Amino acid sequence: MGGSLRRLAQRKPVVAFVALAYVLSWLTWLPALLGIGGAAAVVVGGLGPLVAALVVTRYTGESVRAWARPIARWRVPVRYYLYALGLPPLLYGLVDLVLALLGYEVDPSLLADRAPAYLATLVFVAVLGGGLEEPGWRGFALPRLEHRYTPVVATLILGLAWGVWHVPLYGPLGFVVPLVLAFFYTWLYNRTGSVRLCILLHASFTPAQDHLVLLPDDVVDAGQLGAIDFVIFGTYVAAALLLIGLTRGRLGRRPGPSLSPEATTGTTSGRSVA
Repeated sequence: MGGSLRRLAQRKPVVAFVALAYVLSWLTWLPALLGIGGAAAVVVGGLGPLVAALVVTRYTGESVRAWARPIARWRVPVRYYLYALGLPPLLYGLVDLVLALLGYEVDPSLLADRAPAYLATLVFVAVLGGGLEEPGWRGFALPRLEHRYTPVVATLILGLAWGVWHVPLYGPLGFVVPLVLAFFYTWLYNRTGSVRLCILLHASFTPAQDHLVLLPDDVVDAGQLGAIDFVIFGTYVAAALLLIGLTRGRLGRRPGPSLSPEATTGTTSGRSVA
């Protein structure tokens, strides 16, 4: 298998990365889905994209140091930190406003009770949880896809791959939300070149989803969950379309010719980047 993967990586690095990320994560998650290993298996499986990016980078002969450099990039203007940490709470503020207008019992006082859990989840996701997917999805795959496709098309392709990767955890429709959220990550990466900021955005989205729908748990029944999910998804879609429109489809990518992934790492090759 190693030889086959190496040949695929040299011809189609993004395809090899996605395939390996699926294999590593899904095989690790399988015991958890069968009731063995629990949360630890889910966390370890979440490292699949990071490991896949590292392996495929080595197989292509590119610089691992160059791939890793954006993970450590933190010197960016403060406004991008505000975006990474503030966009998810802003979107969920809009969700709560819409729910209140629809007659739901939105209770802003729940913020104080949920703040500790929100911060704990943010730190966990940034340090050990889902945020560590980003060196794979945004740090490896996105720049290669954007070399070949427009930012919108590249984001749709990556968002679909990212979303399908979640299906074992969230079911057949688990790919839908990541497909939309990918646009917010593309803009941030294109503006900063920082995978670290994408990790922070990921770490901010997860607790926002878990803790910022400000409805008392005892007033939400199963029949309401579908309507609430529809409001959340509709807010995501509206915000993503607004972002695409405001950036005229460039999603933060600056005008001018793009460099191939090989050029940015100091290597050259005639292979396809996808």
